[in-house]
Amino acid sequence: QVQLVESGGGSVQAGGSLRLSCAASGNTFSPYFMGWFRQAPGKEREGVAAIDGNGVTSYADSLKGRFTISQDNAKNTLYLQMNSLKPEDTAMYYCAANSGYCGTWCLLAGWYKYWGQGTQVTVSS
Repeated sequence: QVQLVESGGGSVQAGGSLRLSCAASGNTFSPYFMGWFRQAPGKEREGVAAIDGNGVTSYADSLKGRFTISQDNAKNTLYLQMNSLKPEDTAMYYCAANSGYCGTWCLLAGWYKYWGQGTQVTVSS
């Protein structure tokens, strides 16, 4: 089992920044991939960014240039740096992980087995 705990969410004004963290604990595995997803009220969960054990990243096209995913393997922590935030970025943000490879499907929620509880991000105009 893997436990994922997100932190770093909060309320910010449009144009501001936040950095989300996801601390992983429990069984470790390799290869692996991890990702960030978000879900706004009344909308489907969407992939934001993903990274694999080799550091290869993928992003939702609409978020490229504003969001950056990174990881600190020594701390077993995943990060999401979010800049130039917009009100439409308001959502619950989830961290997810799984073993193996995700190929070109790293932003699809169905490929992930382990999920955190989420952290709320609210961007006001």
